[in-house]
Amino acid sequence: MIRYLSENPEYFDPETLDVMIRALDEAWERFQANGRPLDGQTGAAHNVLAKHIVDMARQGERDRQRLIEGALLRLKL
Repeated sequence: MIRYLSENPEYFDPETLDVMIRALDEAWERFQANGRPLDGQTGAAHNVLAKHIVDMARQGERDRQRLIEGALLRLKL
């Protein structure tokens, strides 16, 4: 997520960044627990989650659970 934010500079307050980071951590844990094969795409999957969480936060979403669910739905497409 840090790399994506550095490539797409935006201002998020510390509280929002904390929510985003916790959402990414939990989304990643849940994705891995699902047991879906990644076929060498671990980094790409993690980046998709991070990008989606940032994009949702950019649109004003601050609810950690909605950030998680939205990111996980994105990977299921």
